Amino acid sequence: MGTNQGQAELFRAQSHLHKHILNYLSSMCLKSALQLNIPDIIHSHGQPMTLPELLLALQIDSAKSGHVYRLMRLLVHSGIFATTKVPKGEKEEEGYDLTPSSRLLLKHNVPTLSPFVQAMFYTTLVHTSEFLGDWFQGNELTPFHTANGIGFWDYLSQNQEFNTLFNEAMISDSSMINLVIKDFKSVFEGHNLLVDVGGGTGAVARIISESLPNLQCTVLELPHVVENLTDSSNLKFVGGDMFQFIPSADAILLKLVLHTYSDEDCVRVLKKCREAIPSKGKEGKVIIIDIVLNEKNDGHESKEAKLLFDVLMMVYFNGREREEKEWEKLFLEAGFSHYKITPLFGPRSLIEVYP
Repeated sequence: MGTNQGQAELFRAQSHLHKHILNYLSSMCLKSALQLNIPDIIHSHGQPMTLPELLLALQIDSAKSGHVYRLMRLLVHSGIFATTKVPKGEKEEEGYDLTPSSRLLLKHNVPTLSPFVQAMFYTTLVHTSEFLGDWFQGNELTPFHTANGIGFWDYLSQNQEFNTLFNEAMISDSSMINLVIKDFKSVFEGHNLLVDVGGGTGAVARIISESLPNLQCTVLELPHVVENLTDSSNLKFVGGDMFQFIPSADAILLKLVLHTYSDEDCVRVLKKCREAIPSKGKEGKVIIIDIVLNEKNDGHESKEAKLLFDVLMMVYFNGREREEKEWEKLFLEAGFSHYKITPLFGPRSLIEVYP
């Protein structure tokens, strides 16, 4: 009996390893589904699609019917799509339908994460992850340096195709903020001027400025990012370097900025933020939207997503995801006195930091 239990444990371990070894195929199947435009095809059909209907819409040779079935079978198992019964005359056939996950991949929906997913599947990024082991044995700053000979931000500035894709990815990710901003208006209310540091092309600042028309918003970004962007009545763009200078404001916003940097660089940025906000009279604050690791309270899927983001920061940048005590250390080193963390929906939290 003991021998049988030992064998069963070994086979379970084998299956566990197989799953992790082959997990990249799940990602590539998702990439294929986007490449083939399957989520939008099902959505446009207006109801669940049978396999023959999907093949016809995809304009794929019927000889590959079995292959498409196998692709969809894995994506159904992964929760990207679902199956349901579709009436066909007097019979019922299996049809493919969207799930909440695949609805987030619809290209023309708001919000959509389709550009974000496409950016993460960019060949250079996928290729870079293969160099993690080499990087541990070398002296380069990041695995991205090991794989590509330059850092992520330099690569971004030199590759217009990826630069465009990356900016679209950040805009699509920011669109999720629109779902909750109305619930957190109080965080921004009572302030006259907000500076969105590292705010890209202004996706989040635009959402905030439209929700709070009396709030003046400024996006601080590298000059080449904002040079062709147009100001509005309560939103303007300023080219600059956050390590050198941050314009004065009642509140500073840092959305998914600090997790791309080392602790030392985070303290440098936070000190600049501290200089930019008032410390007497009307109290200013720094508003951070970022991941906070909480291994005790995070559910399994949320915890895994956060840990994967942490490795992502290690592979492409010199950054990391942080636990609350690690955030607190940065705030105190930068001269702040207290903070408040409010979990948002999804993996991010909202952190208010005060002088």
